[in-house]
Amino acid sequence: MLSLRAVNHYYGNQHSLWNVDLDLPPGKCTGVLGLPGMGKTTLINCITGHLPIESGTMFWHQAGAPPCDLRPMPAANRTALGIGYVSQERRIFSQLTVEENLHIARKAVGGCEAMSSSDIYRLFPQLYVLRGHKSATLSDDNQHQLALASALATRPRLLILDEPTRGTGQAYIHKLGNLIVRLSQELGIAIMLAEQSLPFIRRVADCYCLLHRGRNVAQGAMAQFSDPLINGWVPPETER
Repeated sequence: MLSLRAVNHYYGNQHSLWNVDLDLPPGKCTGVLGLPGMGKTTLINCITGHLPIESGTMFWHQAGAPPCDLRPMPAANRTALGIGYVSQERRIFSQLTVEENLHIARKAVGGCEAMSSSDIYRLFPQLYVLRGHKSATLSDDNQHQLALASALATRPRLLILDEPTRGTGQAYIHKLGNLIVRLSQELGIAIMLAEQSLPFIRRVADCYCLLHRGRNVAQGAMAQFSDPLINGWVPPETER
């Protein structure tokens, strides 16, 4: 589990995250909601090590090991520790094939720790069909599948998804929802889902954290995410 307590971040003189508390337990999907500019991606970058935090704590808890302080740890070491990340930009190698992209991802953690190719293709059968194709030739939906498969190839204990429904089709969104539920409930992966789509979060998330201007103004079990709360903090146009 990852535990954040009183995390603060600044862009220059701008206070972007204000005393954020968040727990990401194994086997649960936590939906982090908020409009653009409210701090979702900043929070993700602090967790992945791409941005430093000004104050607060970030501790990684793993069974049989003492808590690990993430603050001094570079981004690459956090990946090796078990934090997988799929950004909005997807960050795949466009001139390499699907198979080559997955090979590079698996090498990042070593063969013995990585997920096998057969396991990856069982989760993403469409990628098996396309395994010899260059990534640049794939559809947007299949490029997102490849980015997600590359993250899963490292066998993460925490998987972070930044706006995964953005720019994807409805058929893929439905498939993605099923996969997220399977990853959390069957494989026990902790999932942090930064999203604006309320129907999608309501479908797949167990818990929620609502960010507004860098503050987590509400959080709890998804069943507690009531209409009055939505009307108070989330405009209706985000319910897509």
